[in-house]
Amino acid sequence: MPEFVAAATEDRSVESEPLMLGKRNILLLQGLMGPLFRRLGRGLMDAGHTVYKVNFNGGDRFFWRLPNGLDYRGSLEDWPEALEQIIRDRGITDVMLFGDCRDHHMLATRVCRELGIRVHVFEEGYIRPDWVTLELGGVNGHSSLCRDPAWFRERAAALPPIMPHAQVPSSFRRRATEGLLYNAADVLTRWYYSHWSNHRPWHPVVEGVGWFRKLRRRKAREARAGQLMAKLAASTEPYFLFPLQLDSDAQIRLHSPFAGIADALRLVVESFAKHAPAEARLVVKEHPLDNGVRDWRQVTADMASLFEVADRVNYLPAGDIVPVAQKARGMITINSTSGTLGLAMGVPVVALGQAIYDMPDITYQGGIDAFWKDPIPPDAETFDAFRRVLIEDCLIPGGFFSEEALEKVVRHAIARFEHRPIEPE
Repeated sequence: MPEFVAAATEDRSVESEPLMLGKRNILLLQGLMGPLFRRLGRGLMDAGHTVYKVNFNGGDRFFWRLPNGLDYRGSLEDWPEALEQIIRDRGITDVMLFGDCRDHHMLATRVCRELGIRVHVFEEGYIRPDWVTLELGGVNGHSSLCRDPAWFRERAAALPPIMPHAQVPSSFRRRATEGLLYNAADVLTRWYYSHWSNHRPWHPVVEGVGWFRKLRRRKAREARAGQLMAKLAASTEPYFLFPLQLDSDAQIRLHSPFAGIADALRLVVESFAKHAPAEARLVVKEHPLDNGVRDWRQVTADMASLFEVADRVNYLPAGDIVPVAQKARGMITINSTSGTLGLAMGVPVVALGQAIYDMPDITYQGGIDAFWKDPIPPDAETFDAFRRVLIEDCLIPGGFFSEEALEKVVRHAIARFEHRPIEPE
């Protein structure tokens, strides 16, 4: 029998209210590592909705600390039955989760589809910074958005202009601290959540060692990055930019032909060696949130040596991607939102995986081998239409890693959930 346990709460300042006319019963599954779902749950309760939260591990429980927390201690195999039970017992009308590619979330989405329950999916914003994705049914490769550029142009023409949009602060230190607290609570409670298995490929302790090693070398990495960025800014040599994604990213495993980043890196470097103009360079940029478990600088160097282009391939371990992307002759991505950053600046982009923005008139459609010699920039009108529809249908202002960002994203998420218009900033 699936195992659900009503979790004790440390903070009882919020009481769940009875279901009111027009109000809904909401089940939160896993959120981002941090207080996002706690803030969202409190806001939904204050708006009169009834909110429950499933905690799959000690990190989930540590950041919840509100009423109606449910500890799930059963196996992944028992999870669909357990979820169906809680949906029926508590009259759940809506499920909210962060990232639809986690094992428990993929099963949950299937159960909800069978039961006719709405699933609202949060994710890092399709367009960054200062936007968060909140989409009904699924995101990225699971999104129901049309892939026809003509549809976006027609739809955008009927929409009002985008409202003024203010930037929100974001703290890397805060993100790292919340991740550390979450992982520590997870590790220390594995005895209680005995069936829990993290969707990430590494044990939290291994990730912690990687982060420690990376932070210890931060000054040297930043110095190398600064030197390379200055060289690129001063040079007239054309270069292509390949921003790496996280090796643990489900978008790689489920929405691309690659088993991991190493496979993608090999394909890109080999294609560059065989097809790029002799005067061109390739800049490989490390993801700012890479945990340092694997040395991608060394992997890149090994690939460049293997295909005899070591003198034409550079590795950028840190730094702001914007000025590097602005000067790039083209950008290669798998399905990263870095692609939309490049497209917004008019940089030609080729996508190697299933990307929501990969369509004619926006990305290069001729394949990576031809891309090096003939990178075609996006049609500005089509990309602007695509961006306008995204903001209307599945983006909300805000972020995750500052008080201002959290306040904004929670407020706008509840407005979107209740079908109220997004207010001007």
